[in-house]
Amino acid sequence: MTDSASPVTVWKMTPLAILFAVIVSGLLGLTFHKGFDFIFYMWFNKEEYSHGVLIPFISAFLIWQRKDVLERLPFTGSVTGVVLVVLGLVLFVMGRMSALSLLINYAMIIVIAGLFLAYMGWRALQIILVPVLLLFFMIPLPGFLYETFSANMQLLSSEIGVAIIRMFGISVFLEGNVIDLGSMKLQVVEACSGLRYMFPLVTLGLIAAYFYKDSLWKRITVVLSSIPIAILMNSVRIGVIGVLVEYGGPAQAEGFLHDFEGWIVFMACTAVLVGEIWLLSKVGGVKRPLRQVFGLEFPSDTPKEAMVQKRTLPIPFIVASVIIAATAIASIALPERTSAAVPRKPLSEFPLHLGDWQGRAAQMEKMYIDVLNFDDYLLANYVGAKQQVPVNLYVAYYENQLAAHKVPHSPRACLPGGGWKLTDLRVYASGATSASGEPLMVNRVVIQHGDQKQLVYYWFQQRGRNITSEYLVKWYIFWDSLMKNRTDGALVRLVSPIMPNEDIADADRRLAEFTRQISEPLRAYIPD
Repeated sequence: MTDSASPVTVWKMTPLAILFAVIVSGLLGLTFHKGFDFIFYMWFNKEEYSHGVLIPFISAFLIWQRKDVLERLPFTGSVTGVVLVVLGLVLFVMGRMSALSLLINYAMIIVIAGLFLAYMGWRALQIILVPVLLLFFMIPLPGFLYETFSANMQLLSSEIGVAIIRMFGISVFLEGNVIDLGSMKLQVVEACSGLRYMFPLVTLGLIAAYFYKDSLWKRITVVLSSIPIAILMNSVRIGVIGVLVEYGGPAQAEGFLHDFEGWIVFMACTAVLVGEIWLLSKVGGVKRPLRQVFGLEFPSDTPKEAMVQKRTLPIPFIVASVIIAATAIASIALPERTSAAVPRKPLSEFPLHLGDWQGRAAQMEKMYIDVLNFDDYLLANYVGAKQQVPVNLYVAYYENQLAAHKVPHSPRACLPGGGWKLTDLRVYASGATSASGEPLMVNRVVIQHGDQKQLVYYWFQQRGRNITSEYLVKWYIFWDSLMKNRTDGALVRLVSPIMPNEDIADADRRLAEFTRQISEPLRAYIPD
């Protein structure tokens, strides 16, 4: 007598369940369609995020790849999935009411994860957890985080790039992110920060680690190493461009050749990542060929003799779907939120004569205007009657700080890019009065470049508040968007040189006096 193997049981969705899933997908699209405009704009207009359009398809493929495992599991559903869906929808409503597209997009991923959990249950979700989490990588970073990363990457890439140029015996001088070759100056602008390599390479590293069937520490190493690889290869690109410019002229840093070098660098980053995985596969344990450590296989076919069971829709999934349907219907009735336009005077009309101070307006170069992306600005130099040491006033006004890359560039991040070193940074009482009647607090910082020293005051004037914390600014932008339907605001910066043999207290008195002169007039140009 022989034992025969028990037939395999597989679970299949009924046509009605498939139709239900399609309807829920349509409701998701209806609910979150307001966030798509923003994300599509970023995908197709910002190279840093151009890889994002591929991520939904990659995630879907990775889920389909586990089809043979999933179809053998009964889906039990989970009430926790309903909680996640509700949490995501609360964030969605807050995003709609505040016109914050980024919050809507993050809410969408949370709702999708909640639906998977409400339908599958924890055991099945663990199998596809990485593909689901991968969806977060298609959402752009918040603007203030992007600007911070970009500024730091520019400085680091510039330093390493200059070191590479010097390896070729070329004399070069670095001021912040400006590389001076003598015959030509190269500026490592935001587009050359390396983020357009880092974001897709980190995503690629995560996908590679998912397929990499080896020790956990090796997979973590692959993901984390993608960051220094991107930084190093971007620095190599900057160094190579510097060498080519030195021997081949300025054309080497422009046009098609400049863009082509970028593609070469990304392919080199990918090759380095693959090489790293190959080396890791030779370390410890059983050494296997590279093709064996990658699990890039297709799902096996369903056995013909398998017993087919029909999947029923778990109660948590039905409840979550009903909540989404109600939200989709309600979202149609939600008012369209756009930041309210507040009457104000243009900064071009700001007085150049303030008490004993006489000013002269200056023009900013277009390349800086494009990067700073403000809606209105003032740049002027003022001199007091009792002294000849000037004070530079810079005001950058933004009508809608929730729009893509409409973020005031903090001097804390920007000044090092010009070669200035920041010392003695602290919050300081300027002696002026804010719109609320409280003392006007400013960020006070001494900056130094060689033998030159300057004193800087800056603050963020935001809808009746004067704020010194960059992070608190972001909170109040969200809060005022929700409560006041306003996201306008400005950065105000004052700079004055500290003359040789001048006591820094004298420079403080100079800036404090000028701050008192401008604090009241500014309110007509930066509305409370």
